Amino acid sequence: MRALLPLLRTGWGCRAGTLVAARLPSVASAGLAPRRAMAAYRKEERGQPPSPGYRLFFKNEAGHYISPFHDIPLKVDSTQNLFNMVVEVPRWTNAKMEIATQEPLNPIKQDIKDGKLRYVANIFPHKGYIWNYGALPQTWEDPHQKDKSTDCCGDDDPIDVCEIGSKVLSCGDIIRVKILGILALIDQEETDWKLIAINVNDPEASKFHDIDDVKKYKPGYLEATFNWFRMYKVPEGKPENQFAFNGEFKNKVKMAFALEVIKSAHECWKALLMKKCDGGAINCMNVQVRDSPFQCTPEEARALVQSVPSSINKESNEEEQVWHFLGK
Repeated sequence: MRALLPLLRTGWGCRAGTLVAARLPSVASAGLAPRRAMAAYRKEERGQPPSPGYRLFFKNEAGHYISPFHDIPLKVDSTQNLFNMVVEVPRWTNAKMEIATQEPLNPIKQDIKDGKLRYVANIFPHKGYIWNYGALPQTWEDPHQKDKSTDCCGDDDPIDVCEIGSKVLSCGDIIRVKILGILALIDQEETDWKLIAINVNDPEASKFHDIDDVKKYKPGYLEATFNWFRMYKVPEGKPENQFAFNGEFKNKVKMAFALEVIKSAHECWKALLMKKCDGGAINCMNVQVRDSPFQCTPEEARALVQSVPSSINKESNEEEQVWHFLGK
C-alpha cells in the first residue's frame, strides 16, 4: 500500500519548517528506556502538495533530520498509557497522506496508485476522513506474524489511529493521545488495527477514558466510524471491508485489549529495527535508535535529504469534490 518511490530521483523544493511541541524521551534510547523531557519537532516541507514529489520531513530539537516512524518514541511516559501520534491526514480532508515506510527517513507523502495521487472518496454524508488520522510511531504490524485474536497477519504498516478530539489538526503534527478502544479491520485477509484515541490537550479530553465514553459523549461517532471503514473502498469498485469480532470496538479497560495490541506491535518494531525478522521493503534508516544496525549519523541523514534536487509539479485535486451516494 505504501509504494516505494526512489528518493533520489524525486524533484522537491523546500519551504520553511514548523514547530510542533511534544514530549520526548532520551534520544539515545529512542523509546526503549524513556524519560520525560520537553522538546520540539520541526516539520520541513519539500515540494508542494498535491504532487508526487511532495515530502514532509521531520527534525528533532537539535535540528537533525529524523524518521517519524523510528525515531519518535511510542510512549510519552513509561508510567502512563499516553502515546505519541503522528498525524498524517487532518479531519475533513481527502488526500491519502502517509508515512513512507519504504523510503529513507520515512517522510510523509501522498500515496500513489496506478500513477495517480490517491484521495479517499466522499461517501455521503461524510467529507473525507472523519477524524484526524495517523499512526503510532515505533509500531509495526508484521505481515509474517499471525495475530492470535484475528487469525490474520499484519498489514506491514504502523498501527493506525483515529483521533476524535474537537480540533482539526495539521499533517505532520505530533500529539499526545490516550487510547480509548480499538477496531479490527480485515483488509484483504490482513489485520489492520484502528485505534480510537483523543488528544490529551483537547478541551474535552478529561471526559474520555474508554470506548463507552465515546458512545456517551459523541453518540453516533462509532457507528459512523464502522460504516466509513466498511464502505470507503466501494467507490473504487472493491467489496465492503470485513471486521473481526463482528465489528465490535474493543474497550481499552476490559482486559486492556488495545494496550496489548500496541505492546505486541512495538515488540515487532523492535525486532525489525534490530534486524531480527524479515522487514521486506521497509526502510529502517534511523538516527536515534541505539544499537540498531540501521542507525545513521545526523550528517548522513542531512546529506541524504539535501542531495535531492528541487522542482515543483503540482497536480489537480478534482477528486476531492466528487460525492458518492451508496444508499447503504
